[in-house]
Amino acid sequence: MRHGFTTGSCAAAAAKAAVYMLLFGTEKNSISIMTPKGILYEAHITDIKRGEDKVSCAVIKDGGDDPDVTTGAHVFAEVSISETAKEPAVKNDSDIEVVIDGGAGVGRVTKPGLDQPVGNAAINRVPREMITKEVTEVCRLADFHGRVNVIISIPEGEELAKDTFNPRLGIEGGISVIGTSGVVEPMSTQAIIDTIKVELCQQKALGKTCAAIAPGNYGRDFLKRAYGYDIDESVKCSNYIGAAIDMAAEMGFESILLAGNIGKLVKVAGGIMNTHSKEGDCRMEIMAAAALANNVSPDTCRKILDCVMTDEAIRLIDEENKKDAVMNYLMEKIMFYLRKRAGRKTEIECVIYSEKYGELAKSKGAEKWLTLLARDRAL
Repeated sequence: MRHGFTTGSCAAAAAKAAVYMLLFGTEKNSISIMTPKGILYEAHITDIKRGEDKVSCAVIKDGGDDPDVTTGAHVFAEVSISETAKEPAVKNDSDIEVVIDGGAGVGRVTKPGLDQPVGNAAINRVPREMITKEVTEVCRLADFHGRVNVIISIPEGEELAKDTFNPRLGIEGGISVIGTSGVVEPMSTQAIIDTIKVELCQQKALGKTCAAIAPGNYGRDFLKRAYGYDIDESVKCSNYIGAAIDMAAEMGFESILLAGNIGKLVKVAGGIMNTHSKEGDCRMEIMAAAALANNVSPDTCRKILDCVMTDEAIRLIDEENKKDAVMNYLMEKIMFYLRKRAGRKTEIECVIYSEKYGELAKSKGAEKWLTLLARDRAL
């Protein structure tokens, strides 16, 4: 299946082309950037408008074979130079300042707990880093030092946002500019399940007796950071936790370790084995119920229901010194459903974590499982 490129990649490519045209005075109809995943993106530039003090242009989003609502949207970048930027400056990278904001169709954050603080345009951290990197590269090439203003807009964004969870998350006025790898992987259900099966088969063929499963790259990175387990040896199951467990059990793995972010795995505490938001999003309801069961105050539980991110809910729980109790309670619920799904012949253990708080809880047998991992690596 054909991959596509994220809105973040589109924004970075458009910004790079716009600043190139502004500083060099020549039209640019295509531009290339390197995505964080290491895949080169050759972007076609359209809707070019050039002026003496600013340039704008667009890249049309192509999500590949992924059913992405933003495919076909125009991601614009308008680039201008501040007055102070025209003053002489010492020639080093610290004197290149890139200021990024959102325009029409790019949402603005109105609730805490998201990637960006309240008031900021919903342009996430990695796209901001990509834009800054590409614009800075052109500035160095042009021997320019000063402040460059970049405004990202997506004219179709406000309408597209109605088909996303942005309004519920407190992102108003448009869509988010997102992406951590710069690349959109195809999300055909069958293709993903087939890929999971292939990866599990490979592990089995290599003689592995334990299957390490993580919903996404963050889970795999966590295993590497916390336990020194090579992310290339774990299987990425995306949202299909139940299907991955079924396949691992059918293939005869002796044990399974599921390691993932609380944002996904909290849903498993409610018996949800497909964690895609379209299948259900009851994260805060489950968190609030777990908090109430562990004597967190009713007022805090009500606040949890209004949270948009699990880290924000954890912060509220932690303020009452109940984080460990609530996380261990959730782990018990998670393990009930995991064991029910895996059956009696396959041991299953779990570790949940947060990017902000680190490891939150692990099942009683997780340490034993990690010892088995070390044994398997030595084979």
